[in-house]
Order: sequence, then structure tokens, then C-alpha cells
Amino acid sequence: MTDTEQRAARDQRVRFEALAQVVTEPLHRYLLRRADADQVDDILSETLLVLWRRIEDVPGLGAPGHVLDPDAVLPWCYGVARRCLANARRADRRRRSLLERLTWTAPGAAREKGDPDHTALHAALAQLRALDREVVLLWAYEELTPSRIAEVTGLSANAVSIRLHRAKKKLAAQLERKTAPRPRHETDEGQETGNGNGRSSR
Repeated sequence: MTDTEQRAARDQRVRFEALAQVVTEPLHRYLLRRADADQVDDILSETLLVLWRRIEDVPGLGAPGHVLDPDAVLPWCYGVARRCLANARRADRRRRSLLERLTWTAPGAAREKGDPDHTALHAALAQLRALDREVVLLWAYEELTPSRIAEVTGLSANAVSIRLHRAKKKLAAQLERKTAPRPRHETDEGQETGNGNGRSSR
């Protein structure tokens, strides 16, 4: 890295640190009023990352060492946060859509509660082969038809349809197994517990 590049990188860091010091708390409050509490930190981090990458585009920032006027920089930064929030909401809708579309053949999974981050779904997806997983995600997230997925992956449309059908069946089966009621516990003698007379239920 040349001296000029080092100086530019240093100036970028100084300007960003000055900007972050001014806008982080207001942006955090902005997001708290609009997003779920467990999403705020992630969206804020994404917002700051965008600001770092686009530091030259921030109006009112000035040269390194310039005293920032919050009123000059915040509106633009709020706009960045707003777009990051919209992206997060779209991603959440895609996740929900994916869950709904993949569990329509698994009634137990469709009724599952208390899993807002869809851990079971992500675990099931991870069990698929990479190409099968890509086919499913293109279908569910991007809402592409098999013919369009074929263009992306280089497969034939027929091959995509077959892979998609099989992958959806695998996912639905895995999700249904994860949410199925657990069998009643039995003793070593094969008798169910909770039977007061010690005899197995008939």
C-alpha cells in the first residue's frame, strides 16, 4: 500500500469514527421504534457497514477533524437505516414464506410454535446436497420457476423439477419428524410408566 493509499484509509477511518460517534445512538433509537428488539443490533450493524462503505457519499461529513452537525448527517443516515430495515423485513418475509411453502405437506411442522428463527428449517436445509439446497432456495426465496432455475444452475428444467420435488419431500419429512409428538416412555421391561398396577397397558 502506497503512502497515499495509507493516508486515504486513515482518513476514511477517522471520518467514519466521527460519524459513528454522532449517529449510532440516534440510529439505535430509530430502529428500536420500528423493529423487533432482537433484530435491532443486526440491522444497526448492517447500517454502519453501509455507512463505512459509502463514507464519501455522506452529506455534511466534511474533512477529517471537521466538527459534525447531527442535523446535517442524520437524515441521510436515517435513509440508510430505513433501507437496511426494509431489507431485513424482506428477508424475514422470505424466511416465513419458505417455511410455509416447505411445510404444507408437514402439518405438525406448520403448527410449530416458539421457533421464530426457524432453527429446524435451517437444520433440515443443511442436510440437503448443495445443489439441491440451491434449487430449493431459488424456488422458495427468489420464486423462480423450474425453467428459470435451470438457467441459473445449468441443469435441465426437467432435472430441476425432479430435484425440487425430491428435496421438498425430504424437507417436509424432516420437519414433520422434528415436530412429531414424542412416544411415551417405557421401562426396561417394555411397560409404560405411569401405570399404577405395574402392568402394561393393553
